[in-house]
Amino acid sequence: MQSSHGPAAVSAVFDEPNLVADAGLVPLVHLAERLGLPGLVADRVRIDGPANSSGANPAAKAMSLAAAMCAGADSIDDTDRLRHGAMNRLFGGVRAPSTLGTFLRAFTHGHNRQLHAVHREFRARLAASTPLLPGADQVAFVDVDPTHRRVYGHAKQGAEVGRLKGQRTLHPILATLSTPLARPVIAAVRLRRGKAADARGAGPFTGEALAAARQAGATGTVVVRADSQFYNADVVAACRRAGARFSLTVRMNPHVAAAISRIPETAWQAIRYPDAFVDPDTGELVSDAEVAEIEYTAFTSRKKAEHVTARLIVRRVRRLNAEVAAEQGELFTAWRYQPVFTDSPFQMLQAEHQHWQHATIEQVIADGKGSAPAHLPSGSFQANAAWLTLWAITHNLLRAAGVLAGTFHTKATTATIRAHLVHVPARIARTARRLTLHLPTRWPWRHNFTDLFDAAHPPPTR
Repeated sequence: MQSSHGPAAVSAVFDEPNLVADAGLVPLVHLAERLGLPGLVADRVRIDGPANSSGANPAAKAMSLAAAMCAGADSIDDTDRLRHGAMNRLFGGVRAPSTLGTFLRAFTHGHNRQLHAVHREFRARLAASTPLLPGADQVAFVDVDPTHRRVYGHAKQGAEVGRLKGQRTLHPILATLSTPLARPVIAAVRLRRGKAADARGAGPFTGEALAAARQAGATGTVVVRADSQFYNADVVAACRRAGARFSLTVRMNPHVAAAISRIPETAWQAIRYPDAFVDPDTGELVSDAEVAEIEYTAFTSRKKAEHVTARLIVRRVRRLNAEVAAEQGELFTAWRYQPVFTDSPFQMLQAEHQHWQHATIEQVIADGKGSAPAHLPSGSFQANAAWLTLWAITHNLLRAAGVLAGTFHTKATTATIRAHLVHVPARIARTARRLTLHLPTRWPWRHNFTDLFDAAHPPPTR
């Protein structure tokens, strides 16, 4: 590819009032409005104050923030992209960045709880109105995982030097909801201080995520999957209270090692993974392993009523011996053991395979690092918590848009959905009181855009 004109033959002038850069926001905003997102915010988010205060018209402000995040905004200043070209002809009530920043800073812990309720109800409406979670009435998975977001400036509330040495962070915890046929959506998200332990508040948070999963239509078997930091009695108790199953990675300790030693050698089944996985102990790619299971009682240091007896499914991977490579011979086979504590109703190999698919939550965390949570923009902790919840609402809206756009975008990342379906330039024309979006010819994803547009703008009923 090369320029078709010399530098002197090309000039740039910003003087076209009828163009927009993000025409894909039209179906997205219509979809959000059709499912009642503005009404949910207006009904449930109540910020007290005079009529012209930061709490006035929270629906317009929340919709402005969500639309900006759909377009890729990762800071308050980025929300100004909603006010370019002919955007004011497509959308009304767009708020300025300064107004949106003031609105977020007015949030308290109570207001964030109200916004969480909006998130839960809106996700339930998305799941009911679009094929967002196919198969959720049969089996669904709730994955829980923490992440750290580095922040800058000593004025940020809650930012501390935690596990990432030398870096000031905030420490969100995330729960996603997925099925074997669908990419994960966000069930719940909470912001925590940088030094908060990974499992802090994990029990109540798991309970909230499971309630949200049921509300979103997960009426079948629900399995909570998490890494070893969430292997505790509170998480298991939350699963039992909600009628869900659990599948938790377990760290090796003397009790677990003793249980594994009781597994007879004949019980181990060889398994070859079609897609090599990364060994969490060594970082190496592994395709072959052996799997076995044994009954195990956990949390025996607590009172007897809190003891939990379930399955300990163990994957063992051969430990490579450097001396063998040097032709020194191998006296005995050494193994690395990776145990999982679960009451999954599925047979052993299926349950083991499902557990390690917990890594799908990393796709959502990666999506977040490339969008709004890349920067938690405010000095106020509660403002950043509200920003994080609005991102969760936006993420789910984009996932629904991808499903409506067709097979290609059903499992695409949100970055791909934005690039293909949102960042579509358009020229706006008005004829007989109707607006027409003139989009680029030969746009590679025009059929997907049309499917989304038609789904978000259903024909009027007579």
